[in-house]
Amino acid sequence: MSVLHMLWQPILLASVFVFIASALIHMALHFWHKSDYAKMPEEARIMDALRPFATPPGDYMVPNCASPAEMKTPEYLDKLKKGPVFVMTVWPNGMMKMGKSLTLWFLYVIVITYFAAYVTAHALPAWMGHRNICRFAGITAFLGYTGALWQFSIWYRRSWCTTIKTTIDGLVYAAITAATFAWLWPR
Repeated sequence: MSVLHMLWQPILLASVFVFIASALIHMALHFWHKSDYAKMPEEARIMDALRPFATPPGDYMVPNCASPAEMKTPEYLDKLKKGPVFVMTVWPNGMMKMGKSLTLWFLYVIVITYFAAYVTAHALPAWMGHRNICRFAGITAFLGYTGALWQFSIWYRRSWCTTIKTTIDGLVYAAITAATFAWLWPR
């Protein structure tokens, strides 16, 4: 039998529990992530200055260069020296569409939970106890939720505080996944 066939119930329930936990973390415990993004000084003036450019939604690095050779040019080095130097994501104008984001988040949670089930089912060919299920499911889910977060602080200078808080969120999600699997894993 396939992993999905055998483990659909723990996969689905763990995904629902993680989704609820993430909502609680971000809504009921709003103080936890409140400091993730600081308000830019002179925000209104900066927005007014950027608006005429009609920058399309996307990810941008300023200054940017076309090749490694350009990184060594006096013009590029001068841009770095003068600043500002930043990485920016431009969103579409208007309110964020929460329905789409929540749907994508839930699908992502299902994918992470499925991989946790897949790895655990293949690592433990037979019932090996709650501890082993928690170990394999928990570490797989933890890596799925947090494995790529640290790269943004290392390479793009995202706040380490934000990365650590988001890693703690991932640890909570992994613990929920592990506990749900231990509870509902077929024997």
